[in-house]
This record gives sequence, C-alpha cells and structure tokens, in this order.
Amino acid sequence: MKKLGFRLKHKFFNAFREIFVHHYNSLDFRAKVLALMIAANEKPRVDNYILVKQIAQEIYEKDEDRANLLLLTTKELIDKIHTEHSLSMDALVNSIVNNVKLVPRYAKKIDIDRLRKFLEYSSDEDSYYYQLHILEFLENLKKEILEEKYQENKEK
Repeated sequence: MKKLGFRLKHKFFNAFREIFVHHYNSLDFRAKVLALMIAANEKPRVDNYILVKQIAQEIYEKDEDRANLLLLTTKELIDKIHTEHSLSMDALVNSIVNNVKLVPRYAKKIDIDRLRKFLEYSSDEDSYYYQLHILEFLENLKKEILEEKYQENKEK
C-alpha cells in the first residue's frame, strides 16, 4: 500500500512538477548534468544511482523530498536515453548548453569534483574515456560562461 501511495505521488508530481516544485528548472538542470555522466555508460550500475542519491542529499541536505526528486528526474532522463530512446546524448548536451546560456548562474551548479566520482563506476574503458571527455566539456563550458559573466560585470 505504501508503494502505491509513493507511485501516485510520483505520477502526480511528474504531471505538475513545474507548478509544484520550487525552482524546478534548477533541479532539472542538475539532473541533466548528472544524467549526462551516467548515460555515458551503456548499462549504468546501481552504484551510479546511489552516488546520485548521496550528491542529492549533500545539495538538498534539509529537503529529502527534493533530493529524491533529483534522483527520480535523473533516472527518468537516463531511461529516456537507454530504454525509451526518446532522448539522445547530443540532445541532452544541447539542452545543457542552452540552459547555461539562458541562465548563466547554472554554470555554478556544475560541480566537477562531484561529477568526477562517477568515473569510479564506468562500465568499461570506452565509457571511462567518454565520461572524461564529458567532464572536460562541462568544465570548459562552466569556465566559458563564468568568464563571459565576469567580463559583462567588469564592463558595467
């Protein structure tokens, strides 16, 4: 009965996330970044999701519901890539880039040290190097956006 209640609550939140979840776009951006790292593995290990849960608890230390929502949103994005095939890695990358360009403060949400932990759970050597390239890309994107923001503020 408890699982049914959770599933109903989850389906309800899915339908109305943007309305009911405070700063949902920020949470969604974080989920996209986490999903990008995990989806680099063709068959992600459970350890990846445990790490997402730990990261979510660190970020939202006083809000367990929000931490759980980050985990669920991340898992849904990965499922869209690997199971449903309704989202590609390229589309996810483009979405992240567009989000950061529209809202430059999101660049600060890209925590390279936390993301580096996913390298431990790479399923094979190719996935490991793919994740390294993703990390490099995200780090460069973050630097680029933050430098642009700094230059804009400097010119004012």
